[in-house]
Amino acid sequence: MKALVITKLGGPESLAVQEMPEPQVKPGQILVRASAGGLNFADLMTTQGGYPGTPAPPLIAGREFCGLEEGSKRRVMGYLQWGAFAEKVAANENLIWPVPDHWSDEQAAAFPVNYFTAYLAYWQAGMTGQPVAGQMPGAAGPRRALIHAVAGGVGTAAVQIGHILGIEMYGTSSSDEKLARVKALGLRHGINYKREDYEEAVKTLTRGEGVDVVFEMLGGEHTAKSIRCLRDFGRVIQYGSATGKAPQLDVRGLYARSAMVQGLWLTYLSQRREIMDAAWKQLAEWIEQKKLTPVIGKVLPMSNAVEGYKLLEEGKNFGKVVLKIG
Repeated sequence: MKALVITKLGGPESLAVQEMPEPQVKPGQILVRASAGGLNFADLMTTQGGYPGTPAPPLIAGREFCGLEEGSKRRVMGYLQWGAFAEKVAANENLIWPVPDHWSDEQAAAFPVNYFTAYLAYWQAGMTGQPVAGQMPGAAGPRRALIHAVAGGVGTAAVQIGHILGIEMYGTSSSDEKLARVKALGLRHGINYKREDYEEAVKTLTRGEGVDVVFEMLGGEHTAKSIRCLRDFGRVIQYGSATGKAPQLDVRGLYARSAMVQGLWLTYLSQRREIMDAAWKQLAEWIEQKKLTPVIGKVLPMSNAVEGYKLLEEGKNFGKVVLKIG
């Protein structure tokens, strides 16, 4: 079968479409003939050797896909750690979900990572109405969220979900054009970080109060800055480090606001079936109500995958970059 292979560590240039053996289906897994795959920042980090637990190359790239289940021929979308960008994919049956009839294969391939990450970020922040460990008894639910990289895949998913939940959302991006497009999804306050400091902008827009939660995937100094954007008892949900720098903690800032930084790693949470099943139950309801639609910025053939990876590397993507596999 044809697959997109990381031939060595060193960045997108190490990618190549090659013939690879078909996957061996283990008990509890389903074999899928893939038609499309969603590209994530974690995939870029994997090519650079910066994603935890990645096996030594060569290995098949990709962590989410859409296709036809072998045998039943039902349309499914799924998630796994690597191996998704191939003509055939073997994935755990509990991490495969039915594709809505009104979605294209490309939209389905853009769903799992973005929407589960965004939903679980709101859940960890106590915004979804579901119980979450560490939430203050009797405390009012958070109502303001600052979303970094708001025009990206997780960002656009978080805006759609936040709009449903009635959250007042603030978002950062490098482009006024991107911010305008995200505002159409429900973003209230767009902040162009190239023209203004987002920490000062949040203080001004909230009249010094701050936000209840920050969705933070930049790392470096931005973790400390995000802490300073919080109001009392707020949370920074840290789910990445796109800058390549370790998150800096402003511990005094945490003291001052009785705030916290909480990690979110879909790799770990995806192993907790009770968490994923509860998340899917709610997401499926919103999908059926046609309240969620994955935002596709670019669709490329697998042979042009390097172009897609570089869009993420350069921060030029809007929404999701999807690779056509079939």
